[in-house]
Amino acid sequence: MAAIDQHGKDVLIAVKVVPGSSRTRVAGMIGQRVKIAVSAPPEKGKANDALAKYIAGLCGLRTREVTVESGLTAPLKTIRVKGSTADQIRTALGLLGN
Repeated sequence: MAAIDQHGKDVLIAVKVVPGSSRTRVAGMIGQRVKIAVSAPPEKGKANDALAKYIAGLCGLRTREVTVESGLTAPLKTIRVKGSTADQIRTALGLLGN
Protein backbone atom coordinates (compact mmCIF):
# COMPACT_ATOMS: atom_id res chain seq x y z
CA MET A 1 0.00 0.00 0.00
CA ALA A 2 1.19 3.49 -0.82
CA ALA A 3 1.21 6.13 1.92
CA ILE A 4 -2.00 7.63 0.49
CA ASP A 5 -4.17 5.20 -1.43
CA GLN A 6 -7.61 5.47 -3.07
CA HIS A 7 -9.95 2.76 -1.78
CA GLY A 8 -13.29 3.09 -3.57
CA LYS A 9 -14.87 6.40 -2.53
CA ASP A 10 -12.54 6.65 0.48
CA VAL A 11 -8.83 7.25 0.96
CA LEU A 12 -6.57 5.20 3.22
CA ILE A 13 -3.56 6.94 4.73
CA ALA A 14 -0.71 4.95 6.27
CA VAL A 15 0.65 7.06 9.12
CA LYS A 16 3.31 6.97 11.81
CA VAL A 17 2.03 9.04 14.73
CA VAL A 18 4.39 10.75 17.18
CA PRO A 19 2.27 11.74 20.20
CA GLY A 20 3.28 14.29 22.83
CA SER A 21 5.01 16.60 20.34
CA SER A 22 5.31 20.32 20.91
CA ARG A 23 2.79 20.98 18.12
CA THR A 24 0.59 19.04 15.73
CA ARG A 25 1.96 18.95 12.18
CA VAL A 26 2.78 16.82 9.17
CA ALA A 27 6.43 15.93 9.69
CA GLY A 28 7.11 14.45 6.22
CA MET A 29 7.47 10.85 5.17
CA ILE A 30 9.04 7.90 6.93
CA GLY A 31 9.29 4.97 4.53
CA GLN A 32 5.83 4.38 3.04
CA ARG A 33 4.04 6.29 5.83
CA VAL A 34 3.09 9.88 6.47
CA LYS A 35 4.71 11.00 9.72
CA ILE A 36 2.37 13.17 11.79
CA ALA A 37 3.33 14.69 15.13
CA VAL A 38 0.43 15.38 17.49
CA SER A 39 0.57 17.42 20.66
CA ALA A 40 -1.90 15.17 22.50
CA PRO A 41 -0.55 12.46 24.82
CA PRO A 42 -0.83 8.76 23.90
CA GLU A 43 -3.47 7.97 26.53
CA LYS A 44 -7.16 7.07 26.42
CA GLY A 45 -7.42 7.73 22.68
CA LYS A 46 -6.43 11.40 22.94
CA ALA A 47 -3.74 11.13 20.26
CA ASN A 48 -6.16 9.31 17.90
CA ASP A 49 -8.81 11.99 18.41
CA ALA A 50 -6.27 14.77 17.84
CA LEU A 51 -5.02 13.04 14.69
CA ALA A 52 -8.53 12.67 13.22
CA LYS A 53 -9.41 16.27 14.08
CA TYR A 54 -6.16 17.57 12.56
CA ILE A 55 -6.54 15.64 9.29
CA ALA A 56 -10.21 16.63 9.02
CA GLY A 57 -9.28 20.28 9.55
CA LEU A 58 -6.58 20.21 6.88
CA CYS A 59 -8.93 18.54 4.41
CA GLY A 60 -11.94 20.73 5.17
CA LEU A 61 -13.98 17.75 6.39
CA ARG A 62 -16.01 16.91 9.47
CA THR A 63 -14.13 14.97 12.14
CA ARG A 64 -16.53 12.03 11.80
CA GLU A 65 -15.39 11.58 8.18
CA VAL A 66 -11.88 10.67 9.39
CA THR A 67 -11.47 7.45 11.37
CA VAL A 68 -8.64 5.26 12.61
CA GLU A 69 -9.09 2.07 10.60
CA SER A 70 -6.33 0.09 12.32
CA GLY A 71 -3.62 0.62 14.91
CA LEU A 72 -5.74 2.16 17.68
CA THR A 73 -3.06 1.54 20.32
CA ALA A 74 0.02 1.56 18.08
CA PRO A 75 2.04 4.36 16.46
CA LEU A 76 1.58 2.79 13.01
CA LYS A 77 -1.99 3.46 11.92
CA THR A 78 -4.23 3.36 8.90
CA ILE A 79 -6.59 6.32 8.63
CA ARG A 80 -9.77 6.23 6.50
CA VAL A 81 -10.97 9.51 4.99
CA LYS A 82 -14.50 9.19 3.64
CA GLY A 83 -15.65 10.81 0.41
CA SER A 84 -12.34 12.23 -0.76
CA THR A 85 -9.68 11.54 -3.36
CA ALA A 86 -6.04 10.65 -2.89
CA ASP A 87 -4.98 13.81 -4.74
CA GLN A 88 -7.11 16.00 -2.45
CA ILE A 89 -5.50 14.40 0.61
CA ARG A 90 -1.97 14.72 -0.79
CA THR A 91 -2.62 18.42 -1.50
CA ALA A 92 -4.11 19.03 1.96
CA LEU A 93 -1.18 17.31 3.68
CA GLY A 94 1.39 19.05 1.49
CA LEU A 95 2.63 15.77 0.00
CA LEU A 96 1.96 16.15 -3.72
CA GLY A 97 4.91 13.98 -4.77
CA ASN A 98 3.87 10.95 -2.67
